[in-house]
Amino acid sequence: MKNFKFDAKSMVLLGLLTAIIAVFSFTPIGSIPVGPLVITLNIIPIAIAAISLGPVGGAIIGGVFGIFSFLQCFGIGILSGMGAILVEINLPFAFIQRFVPRLLDGFLAGLIFQGLSKHTDVRISCFVTGFCTALMNTAFFMLALVFLFGNTEYVQGLMKGRSVIPFIISFVGVNALVEMIVCTIITGAVGTALFKAKLIKAPEKKEQVSL
Repeated sequence: MKNFKFDAKSMVLLGLLTAIIAVFSFTPIGSIPVGPLVITLNIIPIAIAAISLGPVGGAIIGGVFGIFSFLQCFGIGILSGMGAILVEINLPFAFIQRFVPRLLDGFLAGLIFQGLSKHTDVRISCFVTGFCTALMNTAFFMLALVFLFGNTEYVQGLMKGRSVIPFIISFVGVNALVEMIVCTIITGAVGTALFKAKLIKAPEKKEQVSL
C-alpha cells in the first residue's frame, strides 16, 4: 500500500476536496432530492481523493463527507429527510450509518485504484474507480440502513415485506444509476487530466516474471 504523506501537495488537495464537499453539502449544487433519497455529487471528491492520495486520502475525504452527511440530518446544509427521522430513532446509529460507509468507501476506492493501475491503463483505472466508488457508496449506505434500522417501523414500512437485495435495488435504482454514471464520467475525466498534467504519479506497474 502506498504510504500517505502529509506534504504540501497532499494538504492542498485535501483542503480543495474538502471545500468542494462543503459546497456540495451546504448548498443545492451538490444535492438533487428524489423522494426520501438524494442524488449526491459528494462521492466524486471521494473518488478523486482515492486516485490522487490513495486509500488513506480517500478515507479522509470519505470521512469528511460522512460528517457533513450527518450534519444534514439536523438541517445543517441540505436537510436529509431520512436522516432527520433516523436521528430521532437512534442518534448514535444514525451517525454510524452516515459516517462509516463513506469512510470505508474512500479507503476501498483507494485500494481498488492502486490495484488496477498496477495492471492496466491509468485512464481505465480512473473510470473504474469512479464507478466502484459510487456503487460502494450506495451499497454500504443501504446495507448499514438495513442492518442498523431494519427492525424499526420506519424502515419496515419502506421495505414493505421485501427482502434486503430487492428492497435496495427498487429503492435506490434510478438514484444509484445516475450517481454511478456521473461519478464514472467525471472521475475518469478529472483523474486522466491530473495524470496527463503530471500533478499526480501513476503507481509502478508490476513486472511479469518469465519462467
